[in-house]
Amino acid sequence: MVSKGYFVQHNLKFLPRKDHPDFISNQDSNHSDIDVIGYHPRVNRHEKIMAVSCKSWQSGFNPKAEIDAILGDKTRRGRKAWQAFRELCVPKWSEAYLSAIKNATGSTVFTYVLAIARLNGDRSVWENYQPFSKAINGNPVKILTFKEMVDEIQCNLTTTLASTEVGRLLQMFKASGMNFE
Repeated sequence: MVSKGYFVQHNLKFLPRKDHPDFISNQDSNHSDIDVIGYHPRVNRHEKIMAVSCKSWQSGFNPKAEIDAILGDKTRRGRKAWQAFRELCVPKWSEAYLSAIKNATGSTVFTYVLAIARLNGDRSVWENYQPFSKAINGNPVKILTFKEMVDEIQCNLTTTLASTEVGRLLQMFKASGMNFE
């Protein structure tokens, strides 16, 4: 996001209010975090703020299977499926998430981005799932794959030193003659 002109903050912590009627001390006292929040001063509406949740699951991300696991209260990767997306699934966590974004940016208008290693399935199942959008006050939900991120950075590279470590690494690959397909 830095390469696109966004100012970024990493690991923006949030947790439900202690006075929330559903707050349970032994379950709600550990912070969750927004992995990356990006703010672009020259972009309008939802693209101005990007709130990114990163999932580097090596097997990839299957939107339908994840929603089914959440709805079925299944355990995935050692915990309940909804816990990986508590801000989209549990109202007290949604409220805390929205509050964290408002406190950090002054706005409630943003795009929720799920950054994943690899997509297995139809992204629109996740992006158009109405309960998620409703949980974050109607803001859009998007999926972004690692390949899409790398492709975008790579196509905009020049010989001027890149502003990010990823950009610099890709410049080195390019300078060495390595190509990615």
